[in-house]
Amino acid sequence: MNNDTNLLHSSPSEPSYDELSHLDAQGNARMVDVGQKNATVRTATAIGWVCFPPDVYQQIRTTDGQTKKGAIIEVARLAGIMGAKKTPDLIPLCHGLMLDKVDVNFAYEDEGHRVEVTATAKVTGKTGVEMEALTAVSVACLTIYDMTTALSHDIQIASIELMSKAV
Repeated sequence: MNNDTNLLHSSPSEPSYDELSHLDAQGNARMVDVGQKNATVRTATAIGWVCFPPDVYQQIRTTDGQTKKGAIIEVARLAGIMGAKKTPDLIPLCHGLMLDKVDVNFAYEDEGHRVEVTATAKVTGKTGVEMEALTAVSVACLTIYDMTTALSHDIQIASIELMSKAV
């Protein structure tokens, strides 16, 4: 590997290949071996927002998410749950998990003209569920976006991030 493609150099501020669990010693992608780990209860919660122009937000808020395309919140909830279940199909090195539970919830934030989306994933397993929680939020936000673009093209998805994880 030449220096143009080798993004990891030996320096105190940058991780080595040994520290990046999805790379082998040569820098090649690999799935992490969790075979020797004990199964534990693991949870992760992610958050994101769908931001609307004020008039569009009021229209959605007034109808409690009912649009010509349907009930955006309930469709987004189902899409988020399905997204969590499909995470290893979307992210190549994620382990397929038998999820114990996925909750996707929504809150209207009147001051910011936005809908907050949170997802909590739970598993009893050998690896975490951060990616499943993040995927659930991402897919739920994308679904809201898709179901409301007929109302405006100025809708934004903002700040999808991991809030917490626990083992």
